[in-house]
Amino acid sequence: MASKLQQLQSKACQATQFLSKHGTTYYKQLLEQNKQYVKEPPTVETCNELSKQLFYTRLASIPGRTESFWKELDYVKNMWKHRQELKVEDAGIAALFGIECFAWFCAGEIVGRGFTFTGYYP
Repeated sequence: MASKLQQLQSKACQATQFLSKHGTTYYKQLLEQNKQYVKEPPTVETCNELSKQLFYTRLASIPGRTESFWKELDYVKNMWKHRQELKVEDAGIAALFGIECFAWFCAGEIVGRGFTFTGYYP
């Protein structure tokens, strides 16, 4: 256990040395490449204003999203009423969507268990 701690300390020391040598260069290069996204002046007040704009813009988009949801739900209901006229392609797309939903559910379960496949660890 002590050897692993020593290895971890040496790795942390190496990472710190690397960042102290190359960190500012990388930071400046990153800012230069993405300067079109920087809002002037870069102050705390500007950041607060932008976060409020993002929040309220998201709030304002909710009615449009709910309208789209209800339209899609009406479309699915209509397809279910006329399922005799359903094409094989539509059924295949629905089956693939169901499989994808199940796969995302399984992935979420695995992530929720801490990336274990067999169960939860104490």
